Amino acid sequence: MNCLSCGRENPENAQYCGGCGVFLGTDTVSGSGGATFELPMIGFINAIKLGFSNYFTFSGRSTRAEYWWWALFIVLADIILSIYDIIVGTSTGPNDGLFSGLFSLVTLIPSLALGARRLHDINRTGWWQLMWLGFFLIIPAIILFVWAIKQGDASSNRYGLDPRQSPKY
Repeated sequence: MNCLSCGRENPENAQYCGGCGVFLGTDTVSGSGGATFELPMIGFINAIKLGFSNYFTFSGRSTRAEYWWWALFIVLADIILSIYDIIVGTSTGPNDGLFSGLFSLVTLIPSLALGARRLHDINRTGWWQLMWLGFFLIIPAIILFVWAIKQGDASSNRYGLDPRQSPKY
């Protein structure tokens, strides 16, 4: 089997190319053999850029990496801004600082949009996010967490192409 990436001849039962390391598998869309190209995992800065550039985009799909980098950004920024609120004196108690509150307001819509796109990646509707309204119940939180860590569909689904194989930026 020839590698589509580097052209090297590989044994018929090889899973990876001996030259470039690309996965040699069956394309799940067409069923044909050959290399399946996967884009490199998104980084922290690019995930933040994508989160803000897709501010109101509730359609399409997002990878696990994009979702979890965004979640890390939200947590870190909220901690830093809460500390800043305490230092500057714009906080009267826990979770009520001016700057951390404004940040939460600014990132609410892109967080919901990214959550919907993440659910789309596993072929679920974004409306499942409404389970967060039952925040006092542990079962909905566990279900959403499991879905957030689940790998997305390897091929296109009703919400679009696999984001690991189609560039977004």
